[in-house]
Amino acid sequence: MVQLGLVGLGRMGFNMRERLRAAGHEVVGFDRNQAVSDSTSLADMVSKLDAPRIVWVMVPAGGPTRETVAELGELLAEGDLVIDGGNSRFTDDKHNAEVLSAKGIGYLDCGVSGGVWGKENGYGLMVGGDKELVERAMPIFDALRPDGPREEGFSHAGSVGAGHYAKMIHNGIEYGLMQAYAEGFELLEAAKVVEDVPAVIKGWQRGTVVRSWLLDLLVRALDEDPELDDLEGYVEDSGEGRWTLEEAINHAVPAPVISAALFARFASRRKDSSAMRAVAALRNQFGGHAVKKAGE
Repeated sequence: MVQLGLVGLGRMGFNMRERLRAAGHEVVGFDRNQAVSDSTSLADMVSKLDAPRIVWVMVPAGGPTRETVAELGELLAEGDLVIDGGNSRFTDDKHNAEVLSAKGIGYLDCGVSGGVWGKENGYGLMVGGDKELVERAMPIFDALRPDGPREEGFSHAGSVGAGHYAKMIHNGIEYGLMQAYAEGFELLEAAKVVEDVPAVIKGWQRGTVVRSWLLDLLVRALDEDPELDDLEGYVEDSGEGRWTLEEAINHAVPAPVISAALFARFASRRKDSSAMRAVAALRNQFGGHAVKKAGE
């Protein structure tokens, strides 16, 4: 049994706490939402942990994570360990590690995949940091990862920053896969040759080369709403896709699929695109093609 402090009990953090407890570990959680929190503050959470302590952080990337790490640096002691399991940018990890290292506190970054299904299925984990610290936290990683061989759901990706870098690339790939499924769905619907689009997509779940968990989730969505009429085609991006493309540019690695998927998300948010108005105007000018006037 391992004792763990867990900061951030949102959709993923809450389920991670439940999975860890089901595995027999003691988890003391803190969240600003006191209805789900086990402690009243970070200081209160730390006071309930026995040294040497391990604290897992699951708060929004950027400022909130940096601020939480800095506050933990004032509350924890030499020999303690902080694990950032959020979607921090890998460049933040060096800073966080240095802040804690100055006080003798260890730091690991952990990319976590699995979403709201992780409680039941386990989480894919990609970890960066010193091998000794990874081994110390392995009972936690083993409880969170999927059942089966460790190497199929867990990786020690490298030194500090490597875990979040791996997760960033993972999410860039995810962008491309989702966009391919989405475009296939739209084409099946638009052509009208296929009379039962949900049935076709469900039929891809076994025996085909495009079967995947993402496809299973699309089938689930279509079971609930066969035309997806209840949704608006507006898609946000959480940052990792942009960071992946920046890295592709920095290393001169072609990434046309991921870039197209990210730009498609941008396009989904534009109800009245200046660029597409320009395209319409040009088509009308050189070819006399019909245009739709504003307000029609």
